Amino acid sequence: QVQLVESGGGLVQPGGSLRLSCAASGRAFGFNVMGWYRQAPGRQRELVAAIHNGGRTNYADSVKGRFTISRDSAKNTVYLQMNSLKPEDTAVYYCNAGPTFFQVDYWGQGTQVTVSS
Repeated sequence: QVQLVESGGGLVQPGGSLRLSCAASGRAFGFNVMGWYRQAPGRQRELVAAIHNGGRTNYADSVKGRFTISRDSAKNTVYLQMNSLKPEDTAVYYCNAGPTFFQVDYWGQGTQVTVSS
């Protein structure tokens, strides 16, 4: 049974930083792509960033230059370093995993990120 467990969300002031982590279990050979989506109240879930196990990355335009995705394939863990956070980054952030950038097979439960003064 595959599980994705997120951690690292919380409340931060504008301009601050947070680091999200997601540990995957239940699959010995890992996932080609792991990443993060987010969903703000009243809005659709949207891609934030994703990373292939070969190193290729994909970012939403709104986070380029502020967020960095990385992964430790040996630990089946993906990270999202979020800097220069803005109130519009407030959302529930969901870890995901799948075979390609365009197919998500598994989701985590989500972790709340709130950016507010």
